[in-house]
Amino acid sequence: MLEDIAQKLESIILDMDGVLWRGDEPIGNLEMIFSLIMEMNLKFILATNNSTMTIQQYQEKLRRFNVEIDTECIITSGEATSLYLARQHTDGGKVYIIGEDGLLSTLKEHHFVHDSNNPVAVVVGMDRNLTYDKLKTATLLIRSGTPFISTNPDKTFPIPEGLIPGAGSISAAIEAATNISPTIIGKPHPVMYQTALKRILSTCAETLIVGDRLETDIAGAQSLGCRAAVVLSGVATDEQIEAWSPKPDFVEKDLYYLLKKLTALRVK
Repeated sequence: MLEDIAQKLESIILDMDGVLWRGDEPIGNLEMIFSLIMEMNLKFILATNNSTMTIQQYQEKLRRFNVEIDTECIITSGEATSLYLARQHTDGGKVYIIGEDGLLSTLKEHHFVHDSNNPVAVVVGMDRNLTYDKLKTATLLIRSGTPFISTNPDKTFPIPEGLIPGAGSISAAIEAATNISPTIIGKPHPVMYQTALKRILSTCAETLIVGDRLETDIAGAQSLGCRAAVVLSGVATDEQIEAWSPKPDFVEKDLYYLLKKLTALRVK
């Protein structure tokens, strides 16, 4: 079974936080890891629920690890949220944003500006400078009828010291204050993975999706019918994986060990 998956594999979709790095610390030798992906002739794309950085900032972060990635090979929940809003508001507009510079810049590139005066939507992402006033403004706007959009449902975010509150925790606070659930754009919802598959001209049968979070990365992959691999370098634990159904196709210590496993299976 696993040999068959490995033999048919043509593409790989990678999460970033918890798979490629924790905070600013790389998980393994990323230059070597991406060289191995190239040697395996795999098409790849990076898809992250993290909206705190722009695609260009992710490119620069990868360069610090001696990895050069094209713009089209990166998708963020901020980009997916911007595209979602642009389909509804073709001329852009005002949005009230709880988020960091990456989300504000990405929305601005699609002609959406941060403004609390009659916005077309409230957009919530991870915000490490969150204040009560931001929560208050978002709550009042949503209670007055403004659409509530969350970039992703991740309740936690992995850093070297451990797990800290993520965008999903902020959205949960606003949901508790408004009794209104947000429209969620990022994984496990299909938009990001479907966009990735179109970009790399691949099918689920030919693609392995790699993540560290069961309820988003793996659930999203399985709902689309894609192959799924979970790595233990981020959020997921052995106990959580044991309780998860259906089981991911692969469970490995980290991305490097996964690639080595796939390489071995392909030469059998």
